[in-house]
Amino acid sequence: MLWAQGLVIGRDEIGRDLLDARGGSDPEAIRLARWAIRRLEGQGGLTDLSSFLGLHRRTTSDEVFDTGMELRPQGVEFDAAAGEFLETIGAFGELHPLLRGPAVLAVWRMAELSPPGQVVEPAVWSARHMAAGAEGLSFIPLGRHGRRVWTGFGSPEDRLAAHLIAVHEGAQEARTLILSIRTWCERARVATAGIKGDNAARVVAVLASRPLVSAMELEAQAVISRPTAERMLKRLTDLGLTREVTGHRRFRLWTIAGRG
Repeated sequence: MLWAQGLVIGRDEIGRDLLDARGGSDPEAIRLARWAIRRLEGQGGLTDLSSFLGLHRRTTSDEVFDTGMELRPQGVEFDAAAGEFLETIGAFGELHPLLRGPAVLAVWRMAELSPPGQVVEPAVWSARHMAAGAEGLSFIPLGRHGRRVWTGFGSPEDRLAAHLIAVHEGAQEARTLILSIRTWCERARVATAGIKGDNAARVVAVLASRPLVSAMELEAQAVISRPTAERMLKRLTDLGLTREVTGHRRFRLWTIAGRG
């Protein structure tokens, strides 16, 4: 979504920010990334758009500061636009949520709920909306295939076709990733079977549940000491099970080997 908006930020930069290891990327882009991830994880209701968008300044760093406030409706005008948007989307009740994506993006732009050129905000809301009623999912992943959808170019027919392709490909890639993580877990359990105690099993579980992990987070999530976390990361890396992705000496992050 960020790339579709022209904000090219690497996964490691976003991961470092989420783990409180600040990088050198554009702070506004990083803030938008943090906001998007929190919302995709399920934070914020879909019917209170002002709160969902984080238009009011807050003390926490994961909220979007409304830097484009002069480019979208404010106050009662925003409330009216938000109400009209939700009413219009509600009229699509006969459409399956997965089919509403292109219409949601078009109506959002017509309502001018986001500043011109803003891709991430409506894309995140749409991804959450499409997952309504989906057990175990907080959003529908479109992945890299969503770029053509989120920018909203082409005829309605072309947009719908591109959207359905993105839904299919995104689901397929997500399933492939899940299966690859499952395979990695089995390989990791075999490779670490000779390590005494259950530290290895806890470390493997943490690595499998997160795209990026720091030694500090591994310490907290696996409930082990920092030296143990660092030793386990080195041992797993030597076994070819993990790799360090930042190339830095400080604020380093690891991921399972084979994950993009």
